[in-house]
Amino acid sequence: MNHPYHLPPDLLAQAQFDSPVGLLTTAASPRGISLLAFDLPLLPGVAVDPSQRWLAQLGAELARYWQEPALPFRVPLDMHGTAFQRSVWQALTAIPSGATCSYADIARRIGSPKAVRAVGAANGANPVAIVVPCHRVIGSNGTLTGYGGGLPRKQTLLQLEGVLLL
Repeated sequence: MNHPYHLPPDLLAQAQFDSPVGLLTTAASPRGISLLAFDLPLLPGVAVDPSQRWLAQLGAELARYWQEPALPFRVPLDMHGTAFQRSVWQALTAIPSGATCSYADIARRIGSPKAVRAVGAANGANPVAIVVPCHRVIGSNGTLTGYGGGLPRKQTLLQLEGVLLL
């Protein structure tokens, strides 16, 4: 399986969910959700079990998100990456629904104001889309910039959350 994510070796289960932005593949470890990705095939060697507790909770929270995007996700996460990546991902979770910020804003929030490109790379390596809202990061000039799920998905998610785009 070729994907850019660092996943824990002890994944318990995986599931796929249909959504307004396409097929979502998700996987969980004993500690929480480790993956939520667009257009990714099922992971080999991992049981398909949408009733696993973290996957079931995520499925319910995603269903709620499509109706009420301002409500926060509560499902526990188990994301694996470098310390820098984890600091970026933590900063992303602080961006509220309906708001956006720039890569430079995130770089300043994590105390690395010159690391704008590295923030962009960490944003792109986010293994838990939507829940860790990397779609809320836009260019400093207010335009949409790259998104692993594609710019049309990014635009759809932001519009769902009430963000007015230029």
